Amino acid sequence: MTDWLEHTVQVEVDVPIEEVWGMWSDLEQMPRWMKWIDSVTILEDNPELSRWKLASGGFNFTWLSRILQVVPEQIIEWESVDGLPNRGAIRFYDRHGKSIVKMTFSYAIPGILGRLMDNWFLGDIVKSTVQADLERFKEYALKHSK
Repeated sequence: MTDWLEHTVQVEVDVPIEEVWGMWSDLEQMPRWMKWIDSVTILEDNPELSRWKLASGGFNFTWLSRILQVVPEQIIEWESVDGLPNRGAIRFYDRHGKSIVKMTFSYAIPGILGRLMDNWFLGDIVKSTVQADLERFKEYALKHSK
């Protein structure tokens, strides 16, 4: 049995939506602000697929992810197709020269592991880590905006 945990985090960035979108839509750049992502590689033969590697606290996981939906300056939706089960969406909201980036994501944890690690405890760690990643993105975007 598998338990799915879902989280939503967001950040407001004082950078126009087109610039924020440009940074996020280049998936291979995500390790610059996502501390727990070691690498992202877009597959040359199928650009809808990307190989992700998570490395944090001695844990290493990989997965192949498929982009399900892209609406420029609005949403990038994904799901894993192998490896670490996960899915989610990044939504972008234009706030007249500012942007809101909102990430909703879920991941599966095998029931035994989930019970051993206490889903609430693990969920709090993951949510706070991803929120910190969004704060790092905010700093990155401010530093690299035009």
